[in-house]
Amino acid sequence: MIVIKYGGHALPTPGSRDPIMQLLAERFKAGTSMVLIHGGGPQIDAELSLHGIAREMIAGYRRTTPEVFAVVQKVLSGDVLRTLVNQFVSFGVNAVGLSAGDGELIRVKRMMPLVDGREVDIGLVGEIDEVNPKILIELMSQGFLPVVSPVAVDRAGQGFNVNADIAAGAIAGALLADEIIFMTDVAGIYRSFPDPDSVISSITADNLRSLQPTFAEGMAPKVKAALSALDEGAKKVRIIDGRDVRILQNALDGQGGTVVEP
Repeated sequence: MIVIKYGGHALPTPGSRDPIMQLLAERFKAGTSMVLIHGGGPQIDAELSLHGIAREMIAGYRRTTPEVFAVVQKVLSGDVLRTLVNQFVSFGVNAVGLSAGDGELIRVKRMMPLVDGREVDIGLVGEIDEVNPKILIELMSQGFLPVVSPVAVDRAGQGFNVNADIAAGAIAGALLADEIIFMTDVAGIYRSFPDPDSVISSITADNLRSLQPTFAEGMAPKVKAALSALDEGAKKVRIIDGRDVRILQNALDGQGGTVVEP
């Protein structure tokens, strides 16, 4: 089975019929077992702007005040999740939308990232504490395609914003996925971004780990998620530009992007 991390930059416009979603639907109906975890950064930014709330990123993560979290939850577990489920339904797929906190799927604790060697409080941002994939396994066994938003809770029931890459990596590891495909807005992992000649086609987890301190901003969580997925049991990671349906088709056929293996 495969896990797809569907990036916010690739999300379809509500009401349109998206060829990327259609391709995933076709593969699912042809027998590929899959789970989709989505992001929604651009959509959150747009909603925050409408409310006059500033966007603040720290160490590659969104600083999430209670005010920001209310928007994050509405956008991710509402607008974006329903858009994706509705797309799948339009293509004849029986999809089920859920948040990462549902069914004990993910429990989190407050994340305190290191910035210049010091822990920094970035608000209601969750770090994975435990993953229980039982609900996903049950849904897949009954022929459903689970679509997961990266909004989880701690053991006290407090909601947290979880980086979608981190959530996807944790879920892929827990499911012992054959592959996790991270759909992003770049061609893969670069040795020297944005030089197109520096895209890495294949790398081992150990070699990627040695490069990990060189990554910043949005790529840092992706690399962390890729390594976590492999450490926890996923067999392969592929990072691609998910905005082009032809690139996704190649990835589903085992080609392109950056491949990370144990």
